[in-house]
This record gives sequence, structure tokens and C-alpha cells, in this order.
Amino acid sequence: MFKTEQGQVFKKYIPVLTIVGKSKSGKTTLLEKLIPELKHRGFRIATVKHHTHPGFEIDHPGKDTWRHAQAGSDYVILASPDKIAWIRRLDKELSLDEITETVSGVDLVLTEGYKSAGKTALEVVRKERGLDIICSPDQLLLIATDTRLEVDAPQFDLNDSSSIADFIEKWVNSLENKDF
Repeated sequence: MFKTEQGQVFKKYIPVLTIVGKSKSGKTTLLEKLIPELKHRGFRIATVKHHTHPGFEIDHPGKDTWRHAQAGSDYVILASPDKIAWIRRLDKELSLDEITETVSGVDLVLTEGYKSAGKTALEVVRKERGLDIICSPDQLLLIATDTRLEVDAPQFDLNDSSSIADFIEKWVNSLENKDF
């Protein structure tokens, strides 16, 4: 949050890049490589994983926070000196914008999934999973692939996380001078 000279409070724009691709194309593996690469360059990173099925569980049966939720708490927070976690019951799925609106203190949000959110996307394409692009052309920023595609978008070797991070860094820097 920042204040203008007039005292108006606003939140710094945080770019969102969603990693999309078919199942088993290597989205998570690429994220595992990109995160440390971007952190090494000084980026503070948030990640959001889209889980399409209701009812995931990150808490452990019998633990105090699990017991709080079982007793009916709608919002359980686990806080320690070095981490904090929120578990919140929802009546409806939140949009990616509603989720990222709560994020602060980072320079970039990377998501896995959310192919229908309309956000700028890095698409992962693996030859063995099929060569068709699943995100819309207006979303597509770049492609990480193990083959050459006949697509008008920058393409990088799926295993070249350094060059992909270079491209992402230039993209984020190009956004710094824009008004949102």
C-alpha cells in the first residue's frame, strides 16, 4: 500500500503470469525451476495453484487447527514466527482476481492453471501431450516447449529456465511504467 501526497491509499500493481498447459505437460516442474531463478534475480514471488475439484485438505486430522475447522470455524489461521497459513471456508469459488487482490509484498504472482481467467499466460507444450495451444492468442506471452511450433509467440526450450526467466523479467520491467 502506498499513499499519494493527497493522502490517497492505493495498492501497488502486481503482475500475474499464469502457467497453463495440458495435464502432465510439466507446468509444476517448470515452476519449480522458475521460482528459484526469479528469486536469484531479486523477485519476491507468490504462487497460486488452481485445484479444480472441491474438498482438498491441507490440514491434518487431530491437529489443533483441524479441530478448530471441524468445530465450525469459517476462517482458521495458523501463525508461527516464520510462516502463516489461512484456511477459509467458501460459499463459492473465488476468481483469480479476488485471490490476488489479497496478495501483497511480492513483485510477481505465478499461477498454475487458471487457463480461463484471461490473464497473461506462459503455455507449456510437450510434443507427447499434443501440439495444440489451449490459451487464447491475446493471453499468450510465451511458450515453453520441447518442439518447434508454428505459432506467432516467443518460444523457449522447456528446460531453459534461465532464458524463460530473462523473458519474464523483461516483461515485468516493461509493465513498471504503465498505468493500471
